[in-house]
Amino acid sequence: MFDRPPQSTPGTAIPTDDAAASVERLCRQYDSRLNENDGALSPEDERELKAMAAIYDLDTDRSPAEVWRDLRAVVTRQAPLPNEDTPLTASTAPLTLLVVEDDADSAAALTELLTEAGHSVVGPFHSAAAAEAAAALHHIDAALLDINLSDDRTGIELARSLTDRWKVRVVFISGDVTAAAQHADLAEALVLKPYTGPQILEVVARLGERLDA
Repeated sequence: MFDRPPQSTPGTAIPTDDAAASVERLCRQYDSRLNENDGALSPEDERELKAMAAIYDLDTDRSPAEVWRDLRAVVTRQAPLPNEDTPLTASTAPLTLLVVEDDADSAAALTELLTEAGHSVVGPFHSAAAAEAAAALHHIDAALLDINLSDDRTGIELARSLTDRWKVRVVFISGDVTAAAQHADLAEALVLKPYTGPQILEVVARLGERLDA
């Protein structure tokens, strides 16, 4: 379950600091060019933007500003790729985490990963209704939410309820990149499927650091 496609250089991982610096440079570049040209880009820049957006299966048949809005949300909130040697342990105090995932195998594996790392898991739940009811009864530090759930509400709607009612921090764990990008303001981070154990623990550790700050 914790698989992801091989990286460009087999056996290596992009250091987190380098990845963050690259994302920062990319954001400065496209923010500046779009602002300077009233939302327009040169043909070369537009081709490059659409090529990057296509990696995440984002809709490229839109204006450059709309494409960049969603791509920016994805790359700035996506969990970094930890080094291969990153241990499967948490580096912060234990958190109480709400897990909402409609795939039973993924939910079980995620719950096992988090509990072995010392965190408390509320759930897992496969529906927004059950998760929201649990959130009303427990103190939740953060929620890991899939977007497409088993009932008639989505993880997007659940995220909005959790943040509005209880100020719960949200991480989207989903393969629906477009939906996550369009509602990125609701989430602290985005972890794309298929994800790895270290990615999950890395983003949880970052949440813990922010809660402690």
